[in-house]
Amino acid sequence: MYSMIEINNEQFQQLIDEALGELPGEHAKNIKNVAILYEDEPTPEQRHKLELRHDQTLLGLYEGVPLSQRQGTVTLYPDRITLFRRPLQSRSDTLVALKEDIKHTLWHEIAHYYGLDHDRIHELE
Repeated sequence: MYSMIEINNEQFQQLIDEALGELPGEHAKNIKNVAILYEDEPTPEQRHKLELRHDQTLLGLYEGVPLSQRQGTVTLYPDRITLFRRPLQSRSDTLVALKEDIKHTLWHEIAHYYGLDHDRIHELE
């Protein structure tokens, strides 16, 4: 069992920024109109929408219309990728491990932005 690493909001945001900059390929660099945010925990509404059980956790969430489903339409409001700080921190006992978990979660949620489903994402991983 890991002991949760404790960092402040500024440090967590810095890890997100670093992880985003380290993601490979043009796909990560070409996302447009996507807000990348973080919250401590998923909201009850997010958990309900995803039908999560009480013992399930969520590290990140993409909310929006995937590019593959837009059919040329432009959205006025940005899509959202939200990283959940406490679940991510609870998995990591070092800053290096936390940054890797953040990077992996970002990659996963960006894949949803491009329209990939969980089966395809797991194939690529």
